[in-house]
Amino acid sequence: MKIQHRQHERHVLTVVVDNEPGILAKITGLFTARGYNIDSLTVADISEDHAISRITIVTNGPPNVIDQIQAQLDRLVPVHRVVDLSEEGPHVERELALVKVRGKGDDRVEALRIAEVFRASVIDTTTESFVFELTGATDKIDNFVALMRELGLVEVGRSGVVGMMRGTEGS
Repeated sequence: MKIQHRQHERHVLTVVVDNEPGILAKITGLFTARGYNIDSLTVADISEDHAISRITIVTNGPPNVIDQIQAQLDRLVPVHRVVDLSEEGPHVERELALVKVRGKGDDRVEALRIAEVFRASVIDTTTESFVFELTGATDKIDNFVALMRELGLVEVGRSGVVGMMRGTEGS
């Protein structure tokens, strides 16, 4: 008997919905009820009249599960469209993080040096700590946080991934 391993892939889904009470609960409930995991979730109002929102969901799973997620999201009444950016083609993704680091002496100097390499901005400082602001791909933020852990990481706040297709077409 040959054992087959299912490949789990990371997918970035954008879901355009009516901005109405309970829609986020319906969408997260769909994931929860079926045992799917949400790695990142962001929501933003995208219309001038506040009637439409865009939800960006990062999830993992084999292709058949991702297809099932998309089909089930498409069936929800207030959903206008669901796009898997990972499947559609070239797209950009970014995340924002605030990273608080405690440090004195050499650790403080090293934290500033690493922040410069990662193009992180110091947005708050005391004599014993910094708060850095960093934007970029998830891997970049993960690497920055890992380095700061060695220097006195105190706290991390992350926005979650937002993404969109490259070029002139909208998703």
